[in-house]
Amino acid sequence: MFKKTCLFLFIGVISSCQPTVKTGMSQAESMNEKKQKIVVYQLITRLFGNTKTANKPFGTIDENGVGKFNDITDTALIELKKLGISHVWYTGIIEHAVLTDYTEFGIPLDDADVVKGRAGSPYAIKDYYDVNPDLATEVPSRMAEFEALVKRTHSTGLKVLIDFVPNHVARAYFSDAKPNGISDFGADDDLTQNFSPQNNFYYLPNQAFQVPTDYLPLGDYYFPTKDGEFDEQPAKATGNDQFTATPSKDDWFETVKLNYGVDYQNGRSEHFEPIPDTWNKMLDILKYWTEKGVDGFRCDMAQMVPVAFWNWVIPKIKAINPEILFIAEIYEADRYRQYLFDGKFDFLYDKVELYDTLRHIVQGQASTDDITSIWQRQEGISQYMLRFLENHDEQRIASPFFANDPMKAIPAMVVSATMHTGPVMIYFGQEVGEPGAGEAGFSGDDGRTTHFDYWGVPEHQKWMNEGKFDGGQLSDDQKKLRKTYSNILNLAKTNTAINSGEFYDLHYFNRSENFTGYSNKVYAYLRYTDKERLLIVVNFSDQQEECLIKIPKDAFERMGLEGSLNFTDVLGDDIFDATVELVADHFETESLQLDLKENGWRILSIANQ
Repeated sequence: MFKKTCLFLFIGVISSCQPTVKTGMSQAESMNEKKQKIVVYQLITRLFGNTKTANKPFGTIDENGVGKFNDITDTALIELKKLGISHVWYTGIIEHAVLTDYTEFGIPLDDADVVKGRAGSPYAIKDYYDVNPDLATEVPSRMAEFEALVKRTHSTGLKVLIDFVPNHVARAYFSDAKPNGISDFGADDDLTQNFSPQNNFYYLPNQAFQVPTDYLPLGDYYFPTKDGEFDEQPAKATGNDQFTATPSKDDWFETVKLNYGVDYQNGRSEHFEPIPDTWNKMLDILKYWTEKGVDGFRCDMAQMVPVAFWNWVIPKIKAINPEILFIAEIYEADRYRQYLFDGKFDFLYDKVELYDTLRHIVQGQASTDDITSIWQRQEGISQYMLRFLENHDEQRIASPFFANDPMKAIPAMVVSATMHTGPVMIYFGQEVGEPGAGEAGFSGDDGRTTHFDYWGVPEHQKWMNEGKFDGGQLSDDQKKLRKTYSNILNLAKTNTAINSGEFYDLHYFNRSENFTGYSNKVYAYLRYTDKERLLIVVNFSDQQEECLIKIPKDAFERMGLEGSLNFTDVLGDDIFDATVELVADHFETESLQLDLKENGWRILSIANQ
């Protein structure tokens, strides 16, 4: 039952300007899973296991519910592994400022003036040595419950990533769980100095912090403590590098900037000898969580912390666990190599290049020609780039702000997962078309799933199905979407051509030679080892594309192929099976036609007959 459709294989002599790039395994991959690509599943821990569906704007923890460590069961983890996941990024583990009252457990109540939403931002850390009490079934046992989750995750064959938030802390930071001999941030600071290399914070002497006036009480939604009278004297610099006592509501006003020895107000001069106190405090924190058994850190806004710190601290942690991963959130492409090679990171976010480009292509605002320019700029580092289409900061694919229809982004997902050997990530609910709809509270109706509020995630809850994690409430379309993700991620993780092979861009050749029958809505490339060869073609158009794919003779020589070849579907929309006899003489061809459905894609295995 084979469908004979389209490929026109032009086997020609390669133009001398045709670029190729070889992408071997990264050092981090070789240290971890030599035969598998890293596939990350990000989940917001407080949302993942929540079964309540009230979704009242600004709702309390009792009204809207909250997920717990214990809700992430063996069954849930097994299903994530089946999906193709290798690493789970548990977002919001470390204790951050919240508005739920835990004073009966000895945890200070946070001031609502400096908490965004009722549940608070996971990136406004309140105590680096504790976990969020919201996540515990029994609050006094909260750390033991987290440790059990780590053990449970490992027993399923998955690895654990957590956030490390090095740039800023909550305004009311106070650790009541720190080990003996550890002093709090700011405890020994000289408050009379704007800047001192041994201070943990930056100060504005003789000025009092002022809560943003446009973030004052709004009726019954807020706690009584939200009165604009939060007391901070002298004022500290705000987390997003705002050296003012009057940040706006759009600033990270709930956080304060940590001082790594950089004098921002005097030309960013660096004072790294002797080692700044903040460096040593952060080393202790990273050691603490490494010894808890976590397998890696997603380092929040790593680009806002000096490279010299990362160069100093990462080797010290890898001396404890050589396989531990450090992933940098970074948005400055011209600094990628600096953070990789000087900063010692294993992987970097590929947001401002591949994510932004793929999103614009899906939305019809860019051409597939732009993909080629990305790998050319990233030649030599592509294997270190973490690719994704969703995370907690970005709008959901299924939202009207992005694609509206989650299937429209599948070609982009194929490219993200298969173009190079580096890791790929998805965000919980992405695989079932969660649109992030509704105004949750501090998080408005903007196509993002809130990470500031107590909330239920409706489409994800259909898969969760009251803790059964069997997809029992999903529609047929959602089951198809999830199956598609599973197929793509499992292939990417286990196929040697994808996880450890070389990359050959066919798009560049087809477009640069101005061949007809190949549009800028299509992207085609090869992934191969000496034993496995794949042709990958995707169509970003809402229309069917009849493609004429030309593959240079040089490509077949690199893949070690000649004579009669079989092209067979590995993954794709239909079943394709065909044989072509190679004619390695300029542009003489044996041809087959490859029709791609709207937003369609194919992954074809190539082998000698």
